[in-house]
Amino acid sequence: MALSQVVGRLLGIRRHQVDPGGGAPRVPHPVDVVVVGGGIAGISAAVVLAERGAAVTVLEAAPTLGGRLAAWPETLADGTRQMTEHGFHAFFRQYYNWRSVLRRIDPRLGFLKPVPGYPILSRRWPTEEFGRLPPAPPASLLALLARSPSLRLRDLRGMDRDAALPLLAYHPERTYAELDGATADELLTSLRLPDRARAMLFDVFSHSFFNHEAEMSAAEMVAQFHFYLLGNPEGLAFDCPDEDYATAIWAPLTRHLREHGGRVVTGVPATGLSRDGAGWRVRAADGTSYGAGHVVLAVDPPALATLVAASPALVELAPDLVRRMPAFGRPAPPYAVARYWCAGDVAADRAVFSGVSRQPTLDSVTLYHRLENESRRWAERTGGSVVELHAYACEPGVAAGELAERMWAELTALWPEAAGLRVRELRTRVEAKAPAFTPGSHAGRPGVRTDADGLYLAGDGVRTDFPSALMERAAATGIIAANHILRAEGGAAEPVHSVRPLGLLARRTP
Repeated sequence: MALSQVVGRLLGIRRHQVDPGGGAPRVPHPVDVVVVGGGIAGISAAVVLAERGAAVTVLEAAPTLGGRLAAWPETLADGTRQMTEHGFHAFFRQYYNWRSVLRRIDPRLGFLKPVPGYPILSRRWPTEEFGRLPPAPPASLLALLARSPSLRLRDLRGMDRDAALPLLAYHPERTYAELDGATADELLTSLRLPDRARAMLFDVFSHSFFNHEAEMSAAEMVAQFHFYLLGNPEGLAFDCPDEDYATAIWAPLTRHLREHGGRVVTGVPATGLSRDGAGWRVRAADGTSYGAGHVVLAVDPPALATLVAASPALVELAPDLVRRMPAFGRPAPPYAVARYWCAGDVAADRAVFSGVSRQPTLDSVTLYHRLENESRRWAERTGGSVVELHAYACEPGVAAGELAERMWAELTALWPEAAGLRVRELRTRVEAKAPAFTPGSHAGRPGVRTDADGLYLAGDGVRTDFPSALMERAAATGIIAANHILRAEGGAAEPVHSVRPLGLLARRTP
């Protein structure tokens, strides 16, 4: 254990238990559950339920599992089969609940490999490095302040320290009560930071949640600042699979689920819900329907809003859920992903993953031929490279191809040698499915439990009472939904963990 982690533990910066789990090993009687959505949230719920003896059916609208973590094959012009994905995801080490699910398929998590470094690139300023800080606060924060070329001592003297206090004083109730009505942009402006420090240390951070800082709740930004930097003992280090997501995650999780009696149906969207006696009936697009005592809706916000609107019975059965949907169902801005198979390679010292600051479109660069085995083999055979460019929150209404062109042009401004690469293949897509965290939205954000008996929600846009985000929030809400069902039916619940629930200075605030 690193020294910073020892000091952090003395301050209470350690893994915290949200739900201890426990109970009877298996449900004592037959329990049928339908999980709508086969992404992280849905599969996390399904795995826990199936292991405890529930009869689980997963309905996934797409032909592949995974949601925004899905992967699927593409055939290149040279006949090579290559997997592609919705975009790079970092598996941070404080993703305790998601990693717990992944340990079902590999107890040692041997398929997750450390990604060295976490550089932030800019055309205007030198690169900022986040990946080599001490793992736990307060040492990580002190090291950031000491090492960062973007924030000097004289800059700290000019900061508005009262405005900065909320960043260190996260509280699951007070933070949202005081800051949810403001934007992240307004909070950052109030700090009076130099433009360089703001661009390199904060703006990149807010974009990572697929929201523009001018349209994102200040409270949500504080919560995520706490979750990723100030409240966990693991730091900003992260890992990634050495195979594509389908091979490394979804195929083995599907096998695990089926070994425990679960059923997975892909390519079949759910089209509506209705009451069926004491339980539920889920209608599907292929004309089939599924009866269940409990239903977990684990789909993205727009799909959830569409499904609720197509279920007239919910107007009486779940009026609060219906009331929340119009606002919740509006997604964050579109995100775009472009993967390039190139002749030639970028410089050998370029990082596997880099964040990007203040480019009009481009937010990150991933060198897949230095990350995943399949891409590595293609690059070794052809002498080429596989480069993915990602825009987290881009301009609406722009075609995927044009966004890809913009991102490539912005890359060449950062890495001049990229201009000499010849693009052999390009696969690009743009979607708008990420949850929006707009100012004032927290109070209306639904939680896992709905106002209808036996109906639950899960996903990375669903509210939790403890710090969480992205993949970890999806997994945690899926497990919580499963736990509600298991406790109602007399089965064992799964433990749920999180980072420190309060900020470093939260107890000192009035």
